[in-house]
Amino acid sequence: MSASVASAQPKSGFRAFKNSDKPDEVRRSNLSAAKAVSDAIRTSLGPKGMDKMIQTSSGEVVITNDGATILKHMAIVHPAARMLVDLSQAQDVEAGDGTTSVVVLAGSLLGVAEKLLSKGIHPTMIAESFQRAAIKSVEYLNEISTPVDLSDRDSLLRAATTSLSSKVVSQYSSVLAPIAVDSVLRLVDLKNNETESVDLRDIRIVKKVGGTIDDTELVDGLVLEQNVVTSSGGPSRMEKAKIAVCQFQLSSPKPDMDNQIVVNDYRQMDRILKEERQYLLNMCKKIKKSGCNVLLMQKSILRDAVNELALHFLAKLKIMVVKDIERDEIEFLCKSLGTSPIADIEAFTEDKLASAELVDEVQHSGARVVKVSKIKNPGRTVSVLCTGSNSLVLEESERSLHDALCVVRCLVKKRALVAGGGAPEVHMSRRLAQYAQTLQSLEAYSFQAFSEALEVIPTTLAENAGLNPISIVTELRNRHASGEKTAGINVRKGIITNILEENVLQPLLVSTSALELATETVSLLLRIDDYQLSR
Repeated sequence: MSASVASAQPKSGFRAFKNSDKPDEVRRSNLSAAKAVSDAIRTSLGPKGMDKMIQTSSGEVVITNDGATILKHMAIVHPAARMLVDLSQAQDVEAGDGTTSVVVLAGSLLGVAEKLLSKGIHPTMIAESFQRAAIKSVEYLNEISTPVDLSDRDSLLRAATTSLSSKVVSQYSSVLAPIAVDSVLRLVDLKNNETESVDLRDIRIVKKVGGTIDDTELVDGLVLEQNVVTSSGGPSRMEKAKIAVCQFQLSSPKPDMDNQIVVNDYRQMDRILKEERQYLLNMCKKIKKSGCNVLLMQKSILRDAVNELALHFLAKLKIMVVKDIERDEIEFLCKSLGTSPIADIEAFTEDKLASAELVDEVQHSGARVVKVSKIKNPGRTVSVLCTGSNSLVLEESERSLHDALCVVRCLVKKRALVAGGGAPEVHMSRRLAQYAQTLQSLEAYSFQAFSEALEVIPTTLAENAGLNPISIVTELRNRHASGEKTAGINVRKGIITNILEENVLQPLLVSTSALELATETVSLLLRIDDYQLSR
């Protein structure tokens, strides 16, 4: 560091601020708790990162490598540590990937902040300097980013594959990466370059136990996890389908809770049963009259959505029934079919029906699902049928696919890629250290510390791959100093290579978001100097 910076060093016996003991203790407690959370998931970072087995309070077992999922299930009480859980969730919402990196980076920043505090630098000064250092880092990151065109499918595939490389399902990335890319591209208008984002709620992942992850497929049309009701002999295949999405019940009406019906003799009993039959028959006839031949029934919590008598009538009228569709699926179904739900039998008219060439219950890798093919006037939605040998694999496969979808979505929002393998972090660290030399105040120490903290990513990647982190990171620094900006850690070969040639890429948005969110959280923690319990 230059003489100008050296002159700004706090002299012995001098402290930049004087403070009581309690704020120091509170700050130390916060930093220790938050760093403990960061250290807990640090071993999960990178392609050679380890997985965590979590047992929930209900006894359910979760095996995952995803930082946000691990932290969500951890029983964390300390409020400062909870902030890192929220940080991971924020990164998941903003970028969908980098949930482990953001927490590891925050932990490293807290570690260097602790050293700066021990030198007597005021926490507010550290927080403000870190914010400015983050802005500078984003500038340096933009320098080495590569613009990407959404029509360049290979670049999107490389980014999605990199996201999947650290997951349990990494060996299936050749299957899942194309599904993630094609799913998002179906929702994007490639002719319109102003598309800002993609709503991932328009991509529905249906999970079924059976087969392997290799059998996962992108469905052309709509897929339902529910089965066709065939107990009364109704059809399980319907061509030229006219589909209705129903939110009312096809069962006898129930009286209010406070009312009682007193039946005195058999004739009254017969009359009640006759009225019930006639009531249901009239409803079924009205449905048939509209031209409907496929009914999708919403699940009801108060009574049966469709009772056995109604199923008998519908089977006679050759109407296919799929029941127990969850309330939160209705909106997606209606958007996919290009229709609206029917809430009352009186509103059951032909114009409320959706049309499709075929609705069929099919066997897929041992699991039965309902497929709706060749929908007329379909909405812009995508269905993915995800299969796996057991529920643990299936859950992790869904989480991994979600991360890959988020990576492609990031490239829609900010169309640029950066190299992986610790290359951008070393580049930013080097440039920040150079910039710190030009500063002439105590801020130089904060910038220098920030640049050191960024190296936690390549260091952790090397550690988790079983390499010597000191020699690897030193060599990486030297390669970057000689002008190799895309040199990164190839954890599979255990050496430093041009990481772009290895197709290790990630969206610029994932890196910038992680940097900004981690810095924001650390700045917030540094400014806390007391706890107060509310009444």
